[in-house]
Amino acid sequence: MIKNEEAFRTAYRSNLCGLLNAEDADKKVSLCGWVGKRRDHGKLIFVDLRDFSGIIQLVFDPSFGKDAHEAAKEIRTEFAIQAEGIIRPRSEETVNNEIPTGNIEVFVNKLIIFNTSKTPPFNLDDRESVDELARLKYRFIDLRTAEMQNNLRLKNRIMYATRNFLQSNGFIEVETPILGKSTPEGARDFLVPSRLNPNKFYALPQSPQLFKQILMFSGFDRIFQLARCFRDEDLRADRQPEFTQIDLEMSFVRQEDITSMIERLIRDIMLNVLDKEIQIPFKKLTWEEAMSQYGSDKPDTRFELRIKDISDYFKDSDVKIFKDALQNEGVIKCLCVENSEDFSRKDLDQFVETAKKNGAGGLLWIKVDENLNFQSPVAKFLSEKEKSALISGLSLKPKNLLLIISDKFETACTVLGILRTRIGVKLKMISEDLFDFLWVYDFPLFEWDQKEKKYKSMHHPFTMPSEETAGYLDKDPLKVKSVSYDIILNGNELGGGSVRINNIEMQTRILKLLNVDLEKAKENFGFFLGAMEYGTPPHGGIALGLDRFAMLLGGLKSIREVIAFPKTQSAFDVMTETPSAVSSEQLKELHIKCEETDPEQ
Repeated sequence: MIKNEEAFRTAYRSNLCGLLNAEDADKKVSLCGWVGKRRDHGKLIFVDLRDFSGIIQLVFDPSFGKDAHEAAKEIRTEFAIQAEGIIRPRSEETVNNEIPTGNIEVFVNKLIIFNTSKTPPFNLDDRESVDELARLKYRFIDLRTAEMQNNLRLKNRIMYATRNFLQSNGFIEVETPILGKSTPEGARDFLVPSRLNPNKFYALPQSPQLFKQILMFSGFDRIFQLARCFRDEDLRADRQPEFTQIDLEMSFVRQEDITSMIERLIRDIMLNVLDKEIQIPFKKLTWEEAMSQYGSDKPDTRFELRIKDISDYFKDSDVKIFKDALQNEGVIKCLCVENSEDFSRKDLDQFVETAKKNGAGGLLWIKVDENLNFQSPVAKFLSEKEKSALISGLSLKPKNLLLIISDKFETACTVLGILRTRIGVKLKMISEDLFDFLWVYDFPLFEWDQKEKKYKSMHHPFTMPSEETAGYLDKDPLKVKSVSYDIILNGNELGGGSVRINNIEMQTRILKLLNVDLEKAKENFGFFLGAMEYGTPPHGGIALGLDRFAMLLGGLKSIREVIAFPKTQSAFDVMTETPSAVSSEQLKELHIKCEETDPEQ
């Protein structure tokens, strides 16, 4: 992917290690990098020299360069050096086909040691076997590995392609504030005390949402930002307290204008970063279809195992769990798996436990034998009519396995969605080399928070309700759909966006439904509400998780693999030992006093 090697030529270096080839034979070169493996065969010393582009073998032969050979006796792993010499073809029996430069080597006649190195805490070639905490503590060593070099350069190519595409489509890049205002909604803010304004605090942005919208109010039409965002929340493999989003906003647009733009952006990124062509438009599912068929609002559609609704088969059932579910506006859903012999009784018991842990009352399983008879603890309670309906309706075959949940719609779907994913992995049904993009849209505008007994925005409170369902706002808010859309890649939410509310009356109405105190709202983001009263255009946007995108395109398991200096799952940087205490003088300047806390609490 290095297009211009000339750009890397310096006073010390004529070429990059990994770009040399047989056509360079007899060429004089000056190379710089770090010492990898060193092998002393007495008369000859062999050294693998590494820079970001790759590895080349150096040969120190006293008959070719006596002083260089003598100096090479002192070099060790990770010394930073310069080597000058002549490229020679390797003999046939010494060719190394495992590296691109394996058919040549450099005979060195001049060696300069820029700097020595302590013995590294781990071998760079054995990265996969090294504990992650050790790699994070010595991140400056870990970043030298080929894996980390490749990961961060992949992410850089995504950023480069993004900027090129968006700027060629009329977007301008605008920076928004890092020091902003704290709002009580959403995740916890990271707070920054103000020295110049005692007892006042800034908040680091969870997203540039309000500023993006204000830029639309201000007539910029199309803006984007590779935005640094901060959220003080519990971490997972794909979460960090600070991360980067590809944020963009557009004016005078509908949903289809935004989704079409993102499809073309992603197609361009895939082509320029991975040299891979993908088809657009992407598949689309409503939120209800995604939940009903796949049990997730970010479904992995790389495999076809779908959830089936079998409520109608049991509408007259005497089985209590079915009857109770249907009488309470619930559903009966199932997965039909091809071969029950792939699952032991222990597997089935674990499925039942998973269902209970995720909110369902339980799970019923049925194995279908060679004669289409049902083998199950519940089989004797099913009527012949119900059994026939299952056999014909689901086209059951011998050895099929049914997993059945009867519960509220979201509970039944979510639990079967979790089991669907687990089964797909176990049975190797997922095409790992496939990039499967999908839109999920028509999300509910609200969800009910049972604990706090109030409505909550499923996305955020600035999302426009759909014209078709806005009439339910006063009568039945849970029936209102939003003009919002999530982009999914291989079962991961890559990003989400919406068309925004663009008039103050509707915005106030939504805030009231969310039980937001309007005086408090004016205190927290009155600048935004005020700006809405000055000719706000129809507008919308989206944010894509840059780090997560890089992780998925690189086939990686953790977002930490594409961040140069990440935090652990306890939000701690083990290299810099951050966060850390500060001096009493600093606290005094900020008018802050720290209380002693019990470490065990």
